[in-house]
Amino acid sequence: MKKLSLMAMMAVAALSFQACNNAAKDSKETADSVNAVKDTTTNGSTGIAVDANDSKFATDAANAGLAEVALGKIASEKATNPQVKEFGAMMVTDHTKANEELMAIAKTKNITLPVAPDEEHQKKAADLSAKTGKDFDKAYVDAMVDGHKKVASMLEDASKNCKDADLMAFATKTLPTVKAHLAKIEAIQSSMK
Repeated sequence: MKKLSLMAMMAVAALSFQACNNAAKDSKETADSVNAVKDTTTNGSTGIAVDANDSKFATDAANAGLAEVALGKIASEKATNPQVKEFGAMMVTDHTKANEELMAIAKTKNITLPVAPDEEHQKKAADLSAKTGKDFDKAYVDAMVDGHKKVASMLEDASKNCKDADLMAFATKTLPTVKAHLAKIEAIQSSMK
């Protein structure tokens, strides 16, 4: 068991070192890799207190939350439509709060979470940042509709299937907020047509 723990710690250290030196590997991939080598039979410095599916949900939810905050900041600055600007600010506030709650849960479960959005979301942020005016507003709104549909589905699944009670409660608590965001952004999208 000590040998396995030592190997796991070495793997974590190697992955952490690689993540610092390899820009091609994103924060979410690193978190998933670190969590994959943690011992699920113990809870402590080398163990993880949840199963692999719950760990993956936590990293996916954190990644989505980080992306919402990043894109929301861009929208609150660049949007020309006041509703879009207000929605972006709401994303920053609401998803920062949810991210903090998830981070607190992850800390108690020894789950490593991403510290920045994954490459896909960073590319989306860069693409959005290049747009201006109504083109930006439309692209941001479309991205928010798509993103919130995916996150709502993920949370709905987790609220039914997470084995960890704290992660299940987080998903159940967060789902109505995400559904409200989706309804609001779909209304904004309809008003822009």
